[in-house]
Amino acid sequence: MKVGFIGLGTMGAFMAANIQKAGYDLVIHDVRREAGANRLAAGAVWADSPKAVAEQSDVIFTSLPGPPEVEAVVFGPDGILAGVKPGVAYFDLSTNSQALVRRFAEALAEKGAFGFDAPVSGGPKGAETGKLAIWVGGDRAVFDRCKAVLDAFGDQARYIGPIGSATVAKLVHNMTGYAMQTVMAEVFSMGVKAGMDPLDLWSAVRQGASGRRRTFERLADQFLIDKYDPPAFSLKLAHKDVTLAVTMGRELGVPMRLCNLTLEEMNEARMRGWDHLDSRVPMKLQLERAGVTVACDPKAVQAVIDGEP
Repeated sequence: MKVGFIGLGTMGAFMAANIQKAGYDLVIHDVRREAGANRLAAGAVWADSPKAVAEQSDVIFTSLPGPPEVEAVVFGPDGILAGVKPGVAYFDLSTNSQALVRRFAEALAEKGAFGFDAPVSGGPKGAETGKLAIWVGGDRAVFDRCKAVLDAFGDQARYIGPIGSATVAKLVHNMTGYAMQTVMAEVFSMGVKAGMDPLDLWSAVRQGASGRRRTFERLADQFLIDKYDPPAFSLKLAHKDVTLAVTMGRELGVPMRLCNLTLEEMNEARMRGWDHLDSRVPMKLQLERAGVTVACDPKAVQAVIDGEP
C-alpha cells in the first residue's frame, strides 16, 4: 500500500515520519519542498502537486491549516480530485468544516474514491510519539481496510460514523476546551480579587471534584506563569477552530452564548497582535478587566504538581 501525505508542518511532519517508520512507501508534497527533506532522505518520493500525489497513492492524508487550504488541495486544478484513482481512500486530518468534508466526499465518490474526515487530537507531542486520537467519519468497510495505516501514527484511531461525524466530535472537543479556559479566567480573577494568592487558590481548587479530573492542570503551562510564547497551539489556529464551531451552531440554530463570547475574546486578542502567541493568551484580557496579576514562579507551580501523592 503506497501512502500519500500532503502538508508537512509541525503535526504533518511527525505523522508522516511515523507512517514511514512503519514500513509504508511514502509519496509527499508540501508548499515548501524543504519541509520534506527528512522524509526524502529516508526514501520518500517527492510529488510536485497534490494531483501527482493522488496519481501514485492508494491512501492519501492531508494535514493542513484549515478549510481554505483543504479546498485548494482537493479541488484546485492540480488537486487531489484531478489525479485520484477509483478505490483510493482520502483522509483529511485537519480541523475542518462539516460542509466541506461532505462536499469533497461526494466529489470523490463520483470518481469511485472514498473521502473521510479524520481530525486528530494530541498536539505536536502526540504526533511525534504516536499518542494521537484519530476520529474518523466515512465508509466503515474502507476505514477497516485502512486502519493499519492509521495505527502507524495514532494509538486511538476510532470510527465515529458517517462523513462529517468526526468533524463534529473534534469541534465539540476543541470548543469545550476553549470555552472552559474563558470560564476559568473569570472565576480565577474573581478569586484573586477576593484576596487569594493565585498559587494557593490553584493548589486548593485542583483538589476538588473538577480538579481531580485534571480540569485545572491546563492552567500550569501558560496562565499561572504568564508565559504564552512559544505557543503550544497558536491563537490564530485556535480562532479558526472556534469560528468553525460557532458557525456550525448558527447553521443548526443552536444558541451558543458562551462559545460566541469566547470567539469575541479571541477577536479582541487578535486585535492586540497576539496571533502568534499561545491560544490561551485571551485569558489575559479577563485579568486586565479584573485589575489583577497572575505570574507565579514556574518552580513553585512545578512543586505543587510534584507534591501529588
